[in-house]
Amino acid sequence: MSVFVLRRLLTLLATLVGASLIIFLVLDALPGNAAQMLMGADASPDAVRALTVKLGLDQPLAVRYLQWIKGLLSGDLGNSYVYGTPVASLIAERLVLTVPLAIMAMTVTVTLALSAGIYTAANHNKLGDVGVMSLTQVGIALPNFWFAILLVLLFSVRLQWLSAGGFAGWEDGIWPGVKSLLLPAISLAVVQAAILARVTRSAVLEVLREDFVRTARAKGLGKREVLWRHVLRNAMIPVMTVMGLQFANLLAGTIVIENVFYLPGLGRLIFQSIANRDLIVVRNCVMLLATMVVIVNFVVDVLYAFIDPRIKVHDL
Repeated sequence: MSVFVLRRLLTLLATLVGASLIIFLVLDALPGNAAQMLMGADASPDAVRALTVKLGLDQPLAVRYLQWIKGLLSGDLGNSYVYGTPVASLIAERLVLTVPLAIMAMTVTVTLALSAGIYTAANHNKLGDVGVMSLTQVGIALPNFWFAILLVLLFSVRLQWLSAGGFAGWEDGIWPGVKSLLLPAISLAVVQAAILARVTRSAVLEVLREDFVRTARAKGLGKREVLWRHVLRNAMIPVMTVMGLQFANLLAGTIVIENVFYLPGLGRLIFQSIANRDLIVVRNCVMLLATMVVIVNFVVDVLYAFIDPRIKVHDL
């Protein structure tokens, strides 16, 4: 098991190094000059040149990359070009919103998807199966930002149950903050839940056709007991694979959804920083998102070994 985890850790580190190179090179290749953007179109060349030197943008590419990696390892992410404040504090302020939003959206996704997937597999080719699968097809076709607008029109404009945007904060208690994130979380979760429900259904149906399931039924075990004790665990490998990928989609989706609901989260910070060409903020935010995705997929890989011991033997 230790060798298995060590291999996965080495893969994680190699992935992070590759991601950092891609992020740095892609952002550096973008057209335009950050110093020119900050100074404005009417700034003199000498002023732009002086600001370029101050920001360190005149240094060679390799030097700037190594300085950035050194800052990442030491926790010094530099100062924002636009806000003039440490990037680390900017990101920390926004994570207070984005992390709970991603957790809420993932919770809604898993709850809806597993319930729908197991129900439809247990009622294969029946009316409930056809109805739920039809709904999931509609869910897959819905853009999350368009669905978010529909939720605002229904629950905020017509029913006036929830606010149309903004974040109440956590200072007045957990419920006001959760209430502010409820519609954004549902908007992010619906499409992902529809996809995961179909994967869960297919995985459960495949396991239900295995010989050991027929043996368990022949020994007198009830359909529900076989489903929950034997089938579900064996069907979780493909489901967990998709869940790991969907976490990345949820994080990417926050960039759009946070702008729809005017939430001061990490996604909105990235959007504003791109518009202002505050590349040091964009670079560190994207690297943080990539790190979170890689860590989640590392955890999923390790969980594989606990769910199916054969994976450990194969990898060792």
